[in-house]
Amino acid sequence: MLAFILRRLGSAAIVLIFVGVLAFILFRYVGDPVNQMVGIDTSIADRDRLRESLGLNDSVIVQALRFLGHAAMFDFGVSYQFKRPVAELLIERMPATLELSLISALLSLVIGIPMGVASALGKDRWYAKLLQAVSLAGISLPTFLIGILFIYLFSVTLRWFPSFGRGDTVKLGTYWTTGLLTSSGLRALILPAMTLALFQMTLIMRLVRSEMLEVLRSDHIRFARARGLPARSINFRHALKNSLVPVITVAGLQLGSVIAFATITETVFQWPGMGLLFLQSVQNVDVPIMAAYLLFVAAMFVAINLVVDILYLAVDPRLKTTSKAH
Repeated sequence: MLAFILRRLGSAAIVLIFVGVLAFILFRYVGDPVNQMVGIDTSIADRDRLRESLGLNDSVIVQALRFLGHAAMFDFGVSYQFKRPVAELLIERMPATLELSLISALLSLVIGIPMGVASALGKDRWYAKLLQAVSLAGISLPTFLIGILFIYLFSVTLRWFPSFGRGDTVKLGTYWTTGLLTSSGLRALILPAMTLALFQMTLIMRLVRSEMLEVLRSDHIRFARARGLPARSINFRHALKNSLVPVITVAGLQLGSVIAFATITETVFQWPGMGLLFLQSVQNVDVPIMAAYLLFVAAMFVAINLVVDILYLAVDPRLKTTSKAH
């Protein structure tokens, strides 16, 4: 197990280095940040001095390697727009994004798996067809449109939930803030969390349904029925458990996707997270924030993949033999 984890960590380091270099090089050509930092009356000499002080006159490769060297020490430079350390800005916004993403992922699992099981076990009943229709709508509609519809229905028409913001927050420790401990924070979280979770929820539901239907047709399930095992034991102890390996894969990768693509939801609901900060940095050609955010997302994907691989070994004992063989 330790050798397996060390191999994965080595691969993760290579991926992060590649992503960091690629991100910095790509974002470096988005535009000239100096034009966003000065006024139209700034002289060419002042622009050149500012460009030299920021290190923008160096080659792109030199800038990227310098960025990686500092990033290895969790120093992502200073924001061109906010004139503050990028690491400080990300730490301030990280609790909002992680709170929204984790609650959305939890909702998609807690609701999506039972919906998938119900639609598989009652595949010819009316409620299974209704769940299929709901899942089709959830996958087809874009996230921003779902958010706008939720705002119109629940905020403008019914006035149940706020349409933007995070509500009141409570500070826990030095860096972490949460809205889960206040009533206004909980109310503000519901709409963006449901918006972000809907696509993942329907995807997990359809995956669980298809996997369970396939497992229920397998020989070992027929043998279990022939032995007279209770239907509850067959459906949940055997069929559902054997359907979880692909679900773990998709759920793990989707958690990374939720964090990466929370940008749209944060923009629609003006949620003060890292995604909204990233969009603001794109508008202002704030390369340090853009590169640091992409590196953070890549690190989250790598960490989630490592956890998924370890969960594989726990769910499917056959993989332990394979890992030891390598």
